[in-house]
Amino acid sequence: MPDTDALADLMRDSARIVAFTGAGISTESGIPDFRSPGGVWTRYDPREFTFDKYVGSAEVRANSWAMRKEFLGNTPAPNPAHLALAELDKAGRSLGVITQNIDGLHQLAGSTNVVEIHGTAREVMCIGAAPVAGTPDGCGFRADTAWALDLVAAGTADPRCPDCGGLVKSATVSFGQMLFPGIIEASTDLMEQADLVLAIGSSLQVFPAADLPVHAVRHGAQLAIINDEPTPLDSIARLVVTGRAGEVLPPTVRSALA
Repeated sequence: MPDTDALADLMRDSARIVAFTGAGISTESGIPDFRSPGGVWTRYDPREFTFDKYVGSAEVRANSWAMRKEFLGNTPAPNPAHLALAELDKAGRSLGVITQNIDGLHQLAGSTNVVEIHGTAREVMCIGAAPVAGTPDGCGFRADTAWALDLVAAGTADPRCPDCGGLVKSATVSFGQMLFPGIIEASTDLMEQADLVLAIGSSLQVFPAADLPVHAVRHGAQLAIINDEPTPLDSIARLVVTGRAGEVLPPTVRSALA
């Protein structure tokens, strides 16, 4: 078990905590990540899942629905790390969570202010009949992902928007797709208010998201990294705790809130 005393001290002395989370916080809920052996991209070719290819190919869309079914197929639930962050929220010590994940587990755990940089796999959206330049151009239709997966299971290989007939896509940011409007601004605003940023389960290698903890440090926040491998930002962190989020966070939060 990693030593959590120093981390608990940092959290105890902080009133405006922001969590920045990556895939490592959700692998403990059974969600495969994208880079590790056995991860999603060992079974699907990421070069086939660009926004433009999704728009241009019914086959790519069919493969995308298969991947989405695999991603959500085990009905993942929040794990102790998600629940620990929700406890910080409940105690009034958290400004919010900024996540690179698309699984919605922070909200299910009880965190109330969650900025999803890459969107959510729990919903689908209309992107229009022929969007260009990596920018969705739909009519505004959204639905639970189960709506689309049920259609696929019933034999509709390429679900269309029931309102305008446009293409339907997971409400996530694909390769080559523009980030949703306002996401970086909302994330930056939280980082500028933070006095402590907890970077949890993130490789801190995916940009522009990985710049956000750096931005917080420049604005006076302390950075604590909880990860099971070294990251490029370890050198600017006040504290680095090596370990799994589900083992590190629960006892640390309990101690900090005691």
